[in-house]
Amino acid sequence: MKRIVFKVGSSVLTEKTGIAKERMLKLVSLISDVRKKYEVILVSSGAVAAGYTAVQLNRNIPTSKKVLASIGQPILMSSYKNKFDIFDVTISQILLTEDDFDSRVHTQIFQDIIERTLKNDILPIVNENDISTTPDQLFGDNDQLSAHVTHYTDADMLVILSDIDGYYDKNPHNHKDAKIQKVVHNISEKELEQIVTPNSEFATGGIVTKLKAAQYIIENERKMFLCSGYNLTTAREFLLSDIHNSGTLFSKEDVTKKDTLS
Repeated sequence: MKRIVFKVGSSVLTEKTGIAKERMLKLVSLISDVRKKYEVILVSSGAVAAGYTAVQLNRNIPTSKKVLASIGQPILMSSYKNKFDIFDVTISQILLTEDDFDSRVHTQIFQDIIERTLKNDILPIVNENDISTTPDQLFGDNDQLSAHVTHYTDADMLVILSDIDGYYDKNPHNHKDAKIQKVVHNISEKELEQIVTPNSEFATGGIVTKLKAAQYIIENERKMFLCSGYNLTTAREFLLSDIHNSGTLFSKEDVTKKDTLS
């Protein structure tokens, strides 16, 4: 069975007043359907944003951000559990740091946990453990984390669900004629060195961190699909019907509709 890693960002999962319940339910419904065809791992942002809906601490202060994460993580997981219970899907929580991929022992432990979890038909939900770690131990954004999870769990594809609906040939905010690039094989150094510009105050990336994740994926001969997390039609069509109407597929080799996960 093929294996997919989903990554969903804070802007998709949360609103100013709390968890974006309708969007989360649609995400859970999609993942539940995809699990009938593929093994699935979910990398989820949203803990800090969820914490902020309960207590408005200054997230720019490192300790306050950790407190927000500690408040928000159970809120986030409780929301996931309530919704996955509707589809009779058992979930687990796995918190990682960059160090977990620098140590053979830690990496093997993580890989063994993932394999055992999937073997027992459990959906692992991964997030970065930014509560008790130092800045040097953190990826800093879940785009990079999800790319590493994809590689080290031997997944075939990373699917990033974002407030960005694809990678355009020029900045769509400044150019009305900008078009989504449906397939990208190469990413230039100039593109990777752009200034990081997240689209919301709780996002940690923007298009640049997604390009860096895509570059890592391409270098390791895997595939990444970037599409909207607000309208999941694109992801659903691509994964379940082999229809590529929108979104961007990053791949080292040329692919066709029929072999996107081969």
